Amino acid sequence: MSNRLFQGVVHQMTDSIDRTIGVIDETGTVISCSELGKIGEVLSSSVTAIFTDNSDHIVFDGNTFKSFGAHMHPEYAVFVSGDDDLAVKYACLLAVSLSSIKQYYDEKYDRSNFIKNVILDNILPGDIYLKSRELRFSNDVSRAVFLIRIVEKVDISAFDIIQGLFPDRNKDFVINVNETDIVLIKEINNTIDSKDLEKLARSVADSLGSELYTHVLVGIGTVVDSIKELTRSFREAQVALEVGKVFDTEKTIVSYDNLGIARLIYQLPTTLCDMFLREVFKKGSIDSLDQETLFTIQKFFENNLNVSETSRKLFVHRNTLVYRLEKIKKLTGLDLREFDDAIVFKVALMVKKYLDSNPVKY
Repeated sequence: MSNRLFQGVVHQMTDSIDRTIGVIDETGTVISCSELGKIGEVLSSSVTAIFTDNSDHIVFDGNTFKSFGAHMHPEYAVFVSGDDDLAVKYACLLAVSLSSIKQYYDEKYDRSNFIKNVILDNILPGDIYLKSRELRFSNDVSRAVFLIRIVEKVDISAFDIIQGLFPDRNKDFVINVNETDIVLIKEINNTIDSKDLEKLARSVADSLGSELYTHVLVGIGTVVDSIKELTRSFREAQVALEVGKVFDTEKTIVSYDNLGIARLIYQLPTTLCDMFLREVFKKGSIDSLDQETLFTIQKFFENNLNVSETSRKLFVHRNTLVYRLEKIKKLTGLDLREFDDAIVFKVALMVKKYLDSNPVKY
């Protein structure tokens, strides 16, 4: 990748510098050059002295060479045709420019891998802070993790679209996890709340939908204040998508902070859930309730246990709704007009839905 990086810079500088310029590696091989025909040539071994010599530059075979790279051990050297003062100045300028560009590229590449290893828990906790300091990675800032799931496979890279939405690669990171999942780690300020995060997620989903014409789901983890906690936030974003798939199938943006009781149910062992259902429905199984009855129950909950409002929304007489509620009471032993019974029944329906879904646990 460095070869292509250097060649791009050399090509851009060709019009400004009216001399042959290029870059060699430690073996003396020309890896980029303004004269394309010279790329791949191996220069005399005498040239490689620039990597071990303490001199500022050397002149060999009509060219001026100057090394650059790591301070203790330079990896590359630029060369400019000529042995005059202007050639030395050109070589110094090129060395500074290429060194800065390579450092920026290396940091960007290493940072992305570093962040990916952090969220996937592939790095030891003790190494996280050491590596973050080495990469000059800000540790004490707030970040939010967005897990973007492309429901349908697409030909165009969604990664490039998301990267274009967040071009500041020193603060925001876009990482490919697999064929369908992309992670966005966004640096945020302390004034942003969960609604702002959902708006941001919505803008990402809308952009992908308009560009790729595909359905997108976004899970949002909690805001964290250190790099080490990014792993937890990523897992929370995963849980948000899985819980949303079970309990909020119509939602495309699911925040871990807003999962409520669904999050608690998701974390329960299935054996405990089975036991709970058997205890709640002692008089009869929840499966004995037909679809019309379940729909009535759903509307009753949506209207805050208000009989008059629910009957109006269902377009039925109030007495008809009362009859249905009495029928439910006989079948289950729970009177949904009583707040405590309604809570138990609501949780039981969610538990049943959870057991039927067999969700993936993280």
